[in-house]
Amino acid sequence: QVQLVESGGGLVQPGGSLRLSCVASGRILSITAMRWYRQAPGKERELVADMSSGGTTSYPDSVKGRFTISRDNAKNTVYLQMDSLKPEDTAVYVCSQWITTTSLFPGRNYWGQGTQVTVSS
Repeated sequence: QVQLVESGGGLVQPGGSLRLSCVASGRILSITAMRWYRQAPGKERELVADMSSGGTTSYPDSVKGRFTISRDNAKNTVYLQMDSLKPEDTAVYVCSQWITTTSLFPGRNYWGQGTQVTVSS
């Protein structure tokens, strides 16, 4: 079984920073794409950061220049550094990782449980 566990969420004032982590554990052969999503109450889920296995990253305009995704392959961990946070960044942040567990199957997307980020004064 593969599990993803996020941490690092919390309450922060506008302009502050948070660093989220998402650790994958279990029977892991390889990890390719790593992504962070967020979902605010009453809104659709939004992809906020994407990193390919080769290290290529992409961000929507809403977070570009403020959020940075990174990965530590040795630790099966993806991070999301969030700076200059705004109240509109308040949401549940969820990570996903495309994980292959056996050479017999191409793998699938696994999801974390989510971590709450609240930006408020």
